[in-house]
Amino acid sequence: MNKYTPFLAVFKQVLTPEEVQMVTGQTEDYEDTATKMTVELLLDYFVQACYHKWDGFRQSARLGPSVDLPEIHYSTFSGKAGEVPYDIFKRIFQMLVQKCNRQTRRHLNLPKDLLLIDSTTITAANSHMSWAPYKKFRGGIKLHVAFSHGQRSPVKVVESIARRNDAPFGEVLADKDYLLVQDRAYGKIGRLDQYVQQGQSFVIRLKDNLHLVMPRKLQRPAEGDTKIVRDITCYIGQGKCQSAQRHRVVEFENDRGEVVRVVTDLRKESAHVIAEIYKARWQIEVFFRWIKQHLNVPCLFGTTENAVYSQLYVAFCVYVLLKCLYDTVQPKVPTFAQLTFWEFMQYWRMFNLPLEWQVQFNLLRRKGHPGILSLP
Repeated sequence: MNKYTPFLAVFKQVLTPEEVQMVTGQTEDYEDTATKMTVELLLDYFVQACYHKWDGFRQSARLGPSVDLPEIHYSTFSGKAGEVPYDIFKRIFQMLVQKCNRQTRRHLNLPKDLLLIDSTTITAANSHMSWAPYKKFRGGIKLHVAFSHGQRSPVKVVESIARRNDAPFGEVLADKDYLLVQDRAYGKIGRLDQYVQQGQSFVIRLKDNLHLVMPRKLQRPAEGDTKIVRDITCYIGQGKCQSAQRHRVVEFENDRGEVVRVVTDLRKESAHVIAEIYKARWQIEVFFRWIKQHLNVPCLFGTTENAVYSQLYVAFCVYVLLKCLYDTVQPKVPTFAQLTFWEFMQYWRMFNLPLEWQVQFNLLRRKGHPGILSLP
């Protein structure tokens, strides 16, 4: 990689045109018969639009040739985006996640990485998204995200209209290879018993109105800075909605002095560690804010289901690759030349990465790095 390597060139090294064609060919009920505006070119345009923060089909078509994309009319871009099933881009995202998967750091000395689960809502004028009614004058969709705390990157995403309840998606995104960390929207009592039976580790916030029945205090030494209010085991809920098993509940004060209640299957870890695990959930909020600010996510180009979800899944692809590149090179750069993730992206956009970063990219290339940086 050199000073002027464009992001799209790296993207196409990681996810080759042959792989895009393979995914397209495996899609039922869709055949890409276009000779010019193919699925591959649609992906290229979406990648560049996301990376350069273009604000719609018209601007993308106008600026595309300036970054070496074939010239097209904006209506061609719009029509293709509405035609191609968004499931193609969802599977491309999943393929990219697998390619960029790497060993994660164990921040809390736990045997499993944390899987932070939450959703973000994106809205538009109701007249533009009649297939996704949300509020009186707004349409909206949700992206339910499973976010790896160790990798600082999404590993799975499920889409839905904004009106759908979050709770069922907690189970869809669960993964026994991770320790689940979820907000109270995902905390169904019956699911807690189910997680214990399945061996799914979890730390989930409880709703404030849930009853804690037959509490028994756990005798644990106090440690850490977090103020622990209670550390108990109990049954959760009442009557027919009561849990069949006793669960551990930890109550602690957050930074605003509010009492937070979380339920967990972890019995050996201290209450302080449980509190720190739940506090780590803030990382997914930071991620949502970042992609909305820097990858143009709230600026929806199209109005159809395919166009909306395709654009958003490509934005997730761009984030995953940028984060993987940053995490691969950043530890090798001298301290005085360190960049934040945002600075790294901005310098690259301006074709002006510092010399120390260029040197590390080139060293990885010369060594025949087996990962995503082995560019020709």
